[in-house]
Amino acid sequence: MIDISWNSFTPWSALTGGLLIGLAAASFVLLNGRIAGISGVLGGLLAPRSGDIGWRIAFILGLVGAPVAWLMMTELPAIRIEADYPAIIAAGLLVGVGTRYGSGCTSGHGVCGLSRLSPRSLVATLSFMGTGFVTVYLIRHAFGG
Repeated sequence: MIDISWNSFTPWSALTGGLLIGLAAASFVLLNGRIAGISGVLGGLLAPRSGDIGWRIAFILGLVGAPVAWLMMTELPAIRIEADYPAIIAAGLLVGVGTRYGSGCTSGHGVCGLSRLSPRSLVATLSFMGTGFVTVYLIRHAFGG
């Protein structure tokens, strides 16, 4: 049985957000020749090269600044996380390890890599989406979470 929260069903804002993400990623690669994968952008700050720091910092500031700007105009939606801190920390570490082994993050592979028809990104995206589906099924149905 699937339970849909119709109050949270927002197809127009989701479509608009998806179009803006696609437009931003396409513009970034066309205008800068760079992939808008967050792990690559952030990773480049950990091992900086000359002339390569400014745009990375601007990118990260934009990611942090957008919710701040939104908060100035209206209230952010309530965030509800049903996990304790050890689970959140473990999840973050697993994502970091997966990003390293997968040579990129979900945004790099799923948005930017698939749009470039990268076979490696297709395999990566299918892998992390499939793993997510199985994990949710096991947690909710097999382990009763």
